Amino acid sequence: MKKLFFLFSLVSILGMQAFAQDFALAQLEKSPRHHEWVEVKYGNRTVHCFVVYPEKPKNTPAVIVIHENRGLTDWVRSLADQVAAEGYIAIAPDLLSEFSESKKRTSDFINSDSARNALSQLKPEQVINDINAAQAYIAKLPSCNGKTAIMGFCWGGGQCFRSATNNPNISAALVFYGGSPDKAEDIARIKAPVYGFYAENDQRINAMIPKTEELMKAANKKYEYEIYKGAGHAFMRLGDDPAGSAENKQARIDAWQRIRKILEKM
Repeated sequence: MKKLFFLFSLVSILGMQAFAQDFALAQLEKSPRHHEWVEVKYGNRTVHCFVVYPEKPKNTPAVIVIHENRGLTDWVRSLADQVAAEGYIAIAPDLLSEFSESKKRTSDFINSDSARNALSQLKPEQVINDINAAQAYIAKLPSCNGKTAIMGFCWGGGQCFRSATNNPNISAALVFYGGSPDKAEDIARIKAPVYGFYAENDQRINAMIPKTEELMKAANKKYEYEIYKGAGHAFMRLGDDPAGSAENKQARIDAWQRIRKILEKM
């Protein structure tokens, strides 16, 4: 019995360590930029959001950062900080906000598996409404020039693409290895250019690209994408990790070069 308890404890500790993402926490702690938590409210909902401000002398565009299927982790917050380092206000909504009485935000979940299971229970309408509320909030900040882009990763990449079909106030959508809408009527509502960032070794996602390209072309919508050689799914996070593979690290470097060019056009 003691052995079983020890093994369970060890697994729980390892899960929490993986969830903590120490390298990302270290990046956040070294950041000179202003970080804050805000509560974005609409109707009966409260969405906890992590906001990072750039060090700029004038108003700037904003970028909404949509997390992976692990929830709003330390790495997603560090990615928001990296966006701010490029000169943009970043807001990362925690889409697990107010999930239950005991789990008000991602950090209340014991590990990433628990957070992933909870995300699968969210209603699609709530997710989109939360993202739209975050967009409306950030666009009205005194230091924002009113323009907003959106980027999402993995599960968040799919939500990013969906947001482009629902929110005409988005200036650009950057989809990182996420799924795509598959209905022409949804594609027809897109106003912003959509940019895809995909990994070569990720056919689960890449198999959707031809149909997406066909639908976007038929609707006369801008859809440009890159497939990063040798990279795997989640290369932006894995390439950020000091222990990441050379292929994922290079994909991340190349993706950042493209991100800069896209956001500069806003």
